[in-house]
Amino acid sequence: MKVLNIKFFVFLVGLVLCISTFSFSQIKIGYVDRDGIIKQMPDYKKVEDEYQAFAKLYADTLQNKENELKSKAEVFKKRYEEAQKLVESGAVKSDAELKKLSDEIADLQKELQTLDDALTGYKQKAQNDLIQRQAELLKPLVEKMAKTVEIVAKEMKINFVFNKTEDLIYGEKESDITFKVLDKLK
Repeated sequence: MKVLNIKFFVFLVGLVLCISTFSFSQIKIGYVDRDGIIKQMPDYKKVEDEYQAFAKLYADTLQNKENELKSKAEVFKKRYEEAQKLVESGAVKSDAELKKLSDEIADLQKELQTLDDALTGYKQKAQNDLIQRQAELLKPLVEKMAKTVEIVAKEMKINFVFNKTEDLIYGEKESDITFKVLDKLK
């Protein structure tokens, strides 16, 4: 009885291995260069131009804010040096005059810090807005590309398609369907 169970077990393992080998040989994998496809799509130039115009608005505002900060920093430096010379020369004689001068320098320093904080906040907001806007502009292109990849994959009976720019270490040229997708998009 044990011999029969062992033979049956060996037969079962062999059958599973044969089925597994047959099943795995049926899986086809392909890959595409997603970014390359998107950049060659007819609408990409329009999307890129719109994004650049949007980014320019932030760049111009950022430049103005940086110039304002630089200008205020120069005013602060100049006034600080003047105050230091007044104190060193003995022109400031009373504690009231010294306190007034000290308060003026402190106010300028606070204003400078406020501008710097505002600039840092604006840079972060701009970066987030630019990333979001780029994603919004590219979404229709990405969706169109994905649908076309699906069509090509089904035509070629490919089970899985990966983006080669994300962690693909090696892929045979025959598995690259980038140009087939581009042809279908045109």
